Amino acid sequence: MTSWAFADAFVAEDEALRWARERAREAGLRSVSPGTGAALRVLAATVDAKAVAEIGTGTGVSGIHLLHGMRPDGVLTTVDPEPDHQQFARQAFRAAGFASNRARFIPGHALDVLPRLADAGYDLVFCDGDRLECLDYLAESLRLLRPGGLVAFEGVFASGRTVDSNPQPTEVIRLRELLRTVRESPELVPSLLPVGDGLLCAVKR
Repeated sequence: MTSWAFADAFVAEDEALRWARERAREAGLRSVSPGTGAALRVLAATVDAKAVAEIGTGTGVSGIHLLHGMRPDGVLTTVDPEPDHQQFARQAFRAAGFASNRARFIPGHALDVLPRLADAGYDLVFCDGDRLECLDYLAESLRLLRPGGLVAFEGVFASGRTVDSNPQPTEVIRLRELLRTVRESPELVPSLLPVGDGLLCAVKR
């Protein structure tokens, strides 16, 4: 447990991130753990991300981490059904020192918005939306990603319920289907990172 806590605190979070986390807590939203945020930075940097799509803006915690890992000219396209949350994210990005043209905020339901985004136009897709829709997000991500691009899903452990043998709600059953689909796909090179509540990553061949 000590090792886990040390890993989570390894990348120090600045004032803008702490502010965004506090807004999320007040709104009753989950935000990615510091360890998950650090992993997102590394993943964005690894694929030299210029175009990233994010499902689930929240108050901007994950977005700040992604932007830190992206190229200086990179643009984050972030989708959320709650424009009020996106306003907090906008403030948080500005406080973190990112110019307004570094992020494109699209209010709306992800499955309405994603089909309008360009085929093979993205280096990374980060999914932190409705777990019931995770398989649909995967299908859209595969279309959106260039070869060599990366998709990541947050929260796949579902607080331990994904591996619990007791009867589980539909969203957990969907996550299990997602894990199986990603693991068995010949199109993907997968890995499951034990950070936060589980970060499922896969590179598109």
